[in-house]
Amino acid sequence: MTMDVPQEILDALTDVDMPRLPPEAVPSEVIGLSGIEVPIYRAGCIVVGSGAAGLRAAVELKRRGDDVVIISQSAWGGTSACSGSDKQTLHTANTADQGDNYKAMARAIRSGGAMDEDTAYVEAVGSSRMMASLQFLGLPLPQDPLGGTLRYQTDHDEVGRATSCGPRTSRLMVKVLAEEAIRLEVPFYNQTTAVKILTEGSGADRHVVGILAMRASDRTEGNPLGIALFVSGVIVLAAGGPGELYRDSVYPNGCFGSLGLALEAGVELVNLTESQFGIGTRREGFPWNLSGTYVQAIPHIYSVDSEGAEHHFLAVYYRSTQELASNVFRKGYQWPFHATRMLDFGSSLVDLAIFRETAAGRRVFMDFNRNPLSVLGDLPFSLERLDEDVRDYLGKAGADQDMPIDRLKHMNPLAIELYRRYKIDIAEEPLEFAVNNQHMNGGIMVDTWGRSNLKGCYAVGEAAGTHGVTRPGGAALNAGQVFGTRAAEHISANGRAKRAATENITAMAEAGIAEILAALRADSLLTVKSIRSQVQARMSDKAGILCDQESVSGALIEARKLTAEIRDNGVAYSRAAEAVRGVQWRHMALASEAVLSALDFFIRNGGGSRGARAICDAEGESLPLARSGPLQDYRFRKEREAHRKEQIIVRLDGDEIRLSTRPNRSFDENARSFFERDWPAWLIGLIYDRGTDG
Repeated sequence: MTMDVPQEILDALTDVDMPRLPPEAVPSEVIGLSGIEVPIYRAGCIVVGSGAAGLRAAVELKRRGDDVVIISQSAWGGTSACSGSDKQTLHTANTADQGDNYKAMARAIRSGGAMDEDTAYVEAVGSSRMMASLQFLGLPLPQDPLGGTLRYQTDHDEVGRATSCGPRTSRLMVKVLAEEAIRLEVPFYNQTTAVKILTEGSGADRHVVGILAMRASDRTEGNPLGIALFVSGVIVLAAGGPGELYRDSVYPNGCFGSLGLALEAGVELVNLTESQFGIGTRREGFPWNLSGTYVQAIPHIYSVDSEGAEHHFLAVYYRSTQELASNVFRKGYQWPFHATRMLDFGSSLVDLAIFRETAAGRRVFMDFNRNPLSVLGDLPFSLERLDEDVRDYLGKAGADQDMPIDRLKHMNPLAIELYRRYKIDIAEEPLEFAVNNQHMNGGIMVDTWGRSNLKGCYAVGEAAGTHGVTRPGGAALNAGQVFGTRAAEHISANGRAKRAATENITAMAEAGIAEILAALRADSLLTVKSIRSQVQARMSDKAGILCDQESVSGALIEARKLTAEIRDNGVAYSRAAEAVRGVQWRHMALASEAVLSALDFFIRNGGGSRGARAICDAEGESLPLARSGPLQDYRFRKEREAHRKEQIIVRLDGDEIRLSTRPNRSFDENARSFFERDWPAWLIGLIYDRGTDG
């Protein structure tokens, strides 16, 4: 920034107050099921999750006259409301001053492979509409004097389609969408955790009939666990990603997602091998991504051992001070770890070095009051001795100040203010950080309307597996808005959510309640704490940025043992709140087995290194080099071209995880619409492909 910004403006973009929820509607009735007095709530559609994607789906449904309710484990407590970065990105069409090409944008979105081409185009072409509607609702995206949106370049983005409201972009999105949902009188049920999807029928005719949930406000003497029945033939899963899978995570605490819930209902998942990992502060303190200007300010990065001694460990990896400093800077727009960027002394060598320091028991810090120390025998750090792309960026930004903290203040004072809100002053003290899990690119397999293989079940946001191996930074926020809208359009076109469901589903509900009660056993030796410890340690240690066939296979064996033990012995609980967590950790253990199954399948079938993970192999073709010499322990396989063209599907068959592959769906770039020919298909609803919904 080239001028001082008043504190009240910085505060408004950092301290984002959320709206107060309206009073909850009472149940339509209370009936006895499985010996419990169960309240029943009825709706045309149930949206599971109150983040940006779920709110978008609910708002668009309500605008179309549909009967919709939102159930949420913790309103305003999920990833989109509580996560961010230095200038959290929204990735949409239109560069700073040259317009855009939707087909070119779609190619960029899917460039990492293993992504459906039609989905990429849907996200691209839908992005302009989504951004405009968010601005209409009051999202403060920055503009130039003539109305153009300010843009910049983010990761996996070669033309600069990124924009931002600051560190709290997604929280501001949640705020404006929540205000609209409340204005439209969408009912909210907070502290409501979905624990089982109820279905009826078999084979291709199997469909959703409702959801069992556990609600704090419904706990009574006759219903000590607060089990509630939500009756609806349509659900939208929008509960975010499986943040609790990893010990080393930048997700807010308590983000469980819905992968296990979906698997148990027979919903197919896809691309579970694909995630994002990168540097950030952990959730033990204040979980936050350290991308963008945090690293573009080029702070000194060092580690501290158990004796308190400092280690300038990056100097072991890079050949010169210029190379070291330039690659620290590049983590700003090459934030996610990428295996190939470990080669040729690239920016992901920074991630590898940090990962190794942490694994060795050292704590890693960045110090904004020191420039990077020099590599042994080389010249000291200087802004004049940086790679050309780095010098060019800092020059255009006017970031020529002597110290990193002053460069950061100049480029993005909000980045400093944000940590101060959490009692961390990076202007005064070094900031501890690590390599963390940040996002699941895979999830529930959906078509271009957000439909899963289970009739009546849709998925949007991080719950949906719409992304491929990589994605541009901020593309996930856009995808959630695009698919939230498309799911709502499809549901409304079907007419199945126009009024609250009236069906009697007591038989399915009783069976579901019996399953839940059988899975919760006060005398079980399996506690929530023990399951959490096992799952998170296994995923962080064996399925992080570095994997190998033996370790993943061993982890999968242990994961299968755990899910079998949970099935046989249940999960212990001593109070109602712990019972909810017991069901969630049962789901998380199943999700862990699913991820490891997909990863094991991928590696055993010759899968190579791509995106978030390096598949280490003594016979691998790629060898990272460091100043100290070849890093033989991190030799890795190359990706096979054939794997870019397909996706791994995961489903639960009884108690067994089944795996298969399918080719990416295609998109004909040469196809052209014609107004008079194609208008009738929209007018009469043929575009919604309603015949497959029964």
